[in-house]
Amino acid sequence: MNLVLEELILDKNLQIILSMVISLAITWRAIPVIRNLSILRGLLENPVKRSSHKNPTPTFGGVGIFAGTMIGYMMWNFRDEGFVLHRVIAGLMILFFLGLKDDMYPLAPLKKLGSQILASILVVAGSDLRITSFFGIFGVHEIPYIIGVVITVFIFVALINAFNLIDGIDGLAAGIGMIASGGFGLWYMLNGYWSLACLSLSLSASLLAFLRYNFSQTSKVFMGDTGSLIVGYLVTILAIEFIQLNHNYNFSPNNRYVSAPVLTIVILSVPIFDTLRVFGLRILKGKSPFKADRLHLHHLLVDNGLSHLAASLTLYAMTIGLTIFTYFLRTFFTNTALSLYIITLFGIYLGVCSWLEVRRFRIHRKKTEENLSKKEGSAINLKGSISPN
Repeated sequence: MNLVLEELILDKNLQIILSMVISLAITWRAIPVIRNLSILRGLLENPVKRSSHKNPTPTFGGVGIFAGTMIGYMMWNFRDEGFVLHRVIAGLMILFFLGLKDDMYPLAPLKKLGSQILASILVVAGSDLRITSFFGIFGVHEIPYIIGVVITVFIFVALINAFNLIDGIDGLAAGIGMIASGGFGLWYMLNGYWSLACLSLSLSASLLAFLRYNFSQTSKVFMGDTGSLIVGYLVTILAIEFIQLNHNYNFSPNNRYVSAPVLTIVILSVPIFDTLRVFGLRILKGKSPFKADRLHLHHLLVDNGLSHLAASLTLYAMTIGLTIFTYFLRTFFTNTALSLYIITLFGIYLGVCSWLEVRRFRIHRKKTEENLSKKEGSAINLKGSISPN
């Protein structure tokens, strides 16, 4: 009897669905074990002044995400993997151990940045996975090799750190990663890129399992830097592959994804817009762009009264809604026009954030005034109670 899995289950769609189930099950079962070990070893993140949490929390959920994704992906040999994905896994290992070390003993920013650049160059230069065209945006098509490499490495580092930055409330980084990898994975699956589809959807399933614990009040766990680094890295791989695979058909009259770069920016609009805004504000204030604060949109939503779940669901809905809208909009406009549309979206985003900041300030001032009034009232009552008759 032949027990080769690929011969027992011939349908590739079914193989990918099984990989998703395996990834979800492994992450679902692994995280409670990881959480208990973290508590026993005292490997917890203690809340600081700007934290949105009040209790020490285990931070090694990324280990479960890594295990579920890799085991689900490695189940099958689709024969279209190529050397690109071998380099991807090598870079992933670098970032996994980097994140693991950082979650246990914080690393210097330059060491983290250097490791991210190394993992990125391994894929970009080592397997020639790079942005080769701007798809006619503002009249720019093909770009030189060196410029393409530099731009692609920059995109890797920027998106990896962007996912790290939005990991500030429960469910946000994992949920956006799940939506993005699921969206890319569906396209890969429909177009017969089986290895990429399996990697994408295994990651998406693992993140879904992680969300069950990240949103929990009794068994909460964070993904930590281990999780945010590998999620940011893999989503960047999937995004660049999506753009490049569509580049070959850029000028075909039957091509339906001529606007692949615009769709990619929209599906990743939460980390991209948030990073641009926060870094810009910090630099304008004369601060380090890496200095932690509560300027992020997710912090503004929470400070304006939303729960972590409500804030994350709001940003999920924004991502899905804008992606669907842009998908239909792309048939009526050129890439240059759609780029102006993206700039307009960013302007609206900045306006909403400014309004939320003003509203947060007013809420804080009102609470401060109420507290002062209560203290003054208590002082008057105390003075009256001890005055002589």
